[in-house]
Amino acid sequence: MTVYIGGIAAVILELAEPRVRHGVWDHSVFPTDPLLRLRRTGLAAMVTFYGAQSVARKMIAGVNQKHAAVRGQTDRGVPYQALDQDLLTWVQTTAAFGFVRAFDAYARPLNADQWGDVLRESQPIAEAYGVQQPPVTKTAMMSLLSAWEPQLETSDTLMTFLRMMREQPTLPPPGQALQPLFVRSAVSLIPEATRQRLGLASQGLRAGETALVKLLVRGSRLISLRNHPASLARQRTHKKTAEA
Repeated sequence: MTVYIGGIAAVILELAEPRVRHGVWDHSVFPTDPLLRLRRTGLAAMVTFYGAQSVARKMIAGVNQKHAAVRGQTDRGVPYQALDQDLLTWVQTTAAFGFVRAFDAYARPLNADQWGDVLRESQPIAEAYGVQQPPVTKTAMMSLLSAWEPQLETSDTLMTFLRMMREQPTLPPPGQALQPLFVRSAVSLIPEATRQRLGLASQGLRAGETALVKLLVRGSRLISLRNHPASLARQRTHKKTAEA
């Protein structure tokens, strides 16, 4: 559940950057089939973090090959290319921020050292995607988000994305009624200055809803899915340990 919420937060920040927004919106199925795009992104995230290294690196190579063809201009005439180093860094940083911050906010608070542990563990994956200097501490990550804040902007695209996530079914039927709550949960993760800049100051969680989200997350963590990528990763680790 925190992956779902964190993923929405990451996309909010990605779409707030004009070059990334055009790269995502103009060169993918997001506008016409957001569910398919989210499933692809979710699969990539799961394989990247939990898949066997051979499988993950093959998938990353395929993603990089597709991104090499993504280029164009923003509506203000600013050129972009998906493999530009600063854009790669922004996308990786926002994804890491979304996932870790969601866990920190709604599952279990993490201290600065624990943030650093997660970011350092993800560094080889970031580098495989082409990011030369991914932030590996919470301080470095928050500094980067703050430094980019002046160039972020709201847009019809961002508002369309949020409306899609509230209204279009992206979860199984029992969870669809909770989608608006999860969108507000994601908005609440965005740094306050950025929320203000994007016109989202009033779209975060309402009074009492933080406790509700934490309760839902706690309940979801009690459900063990045998075929979930994280469970399969643990099984591989335990098998290798036993064979050693």
